[in-house]
Amino acid sequence: MNASQRSARNAYAGLVLDRAHLLRQDASWLAAARVDARTRYVLTLPESSLWASVAGDALQWLAPAALHEAQRAHASLLGLDGSGVAYFQTASAQPPGPGQALGLRTLAAAADAFHAGLAAYAAALAHWQRTSRHCPACGGATQHDEGGHRARCTQCGLSQFPRTDPAVIVLVEHAGAALLGRKPGWPAGRFSTLAGFVEPGETLEAAVRREVFEESGAVIGACDYHSSQPWPFPASLMLGFTARARSRVLATGDGELAEVRWFTRAGLRAGLAAGTLSLPPSFSVAHHLITDWLGRARRTP
Repeated sequence: MNASQRSARNAYAGLVLDRAHLLRQDASWLAAARVDARTRYVLTLPESSLWASVAGDALQWLAPAALHEAQRAHASLLGLDGSGVAYFQTASAQPPGPGQALGLRTLAAAADAFHAGLAAYAAALAHWQRTSRHCPACGGATQHDEGGHRARCTQCGLSQFPRTDPAVIVLVEHAGAALLGRKPGWPAGRFSTLAGFVEPGETLEAAVRREVFEESGAVIGACDYHSSQPWPFPASLMLGFTARARSRVLATGDGELAEVRWFTRAGLRAGLAAGTLSLPPSFSVAHHLITDWLGRARRTP
């Protein structure tokens, strides 16, 4: 399995959509698409939730006729599917018709790749729009244009664009054992891979080595890219790695984790079977990093 195939397994990462960046600048096309009967609207709600189906296994599409003119006019273009159907995102406090408000994690557990990926895209874009209403340079009010993908300052003219915060997440191994940690407040027995944000001027590999050392004291040698996952909580991109530690020596970390431990495959499997250990949710890249490691050499102790 290659990296593209591994990424496609991760929740929110399986979206196949033409983002149509050139059409974002075509005001006439946008105006026509917003009222096209085939167009589908994704509703983002307060508290970072989305309008979903009654069954909770898909986004609840809305047709243009179900929305007010002002909602359509301020909607953001997400893109086009393979049939040329346009998808827009718009905010609403009182969705019309049947459905329910769901968070992204709940949707990811039941929705298919297209719905989960589109939900993540819409939620991330909506969050950026809410937090880019003022210019970071002069404090002036901004106007969103280019299909909702640019915030232009009405005073100094500075343009902002949707941002993504890169974070590394890594399965560290040494001689048949994996290094896992647990955060304060997690359920007893819940362990996951180590992770952290990439800092300015830092390569991904350097971020892997720094974060692992800061959280556990482990010194990393080689590391390799595994897969990626959009993680709109609220605006991250998780970049998964595997890495080899130079030894199993650990030290007191920076306090972010309550515990870090080395687990052999046999020990981790036994704990999972007994219910004394648990993994991150199956929709996370962390889960796949661990299960891929477990399955890579089932005879290794």
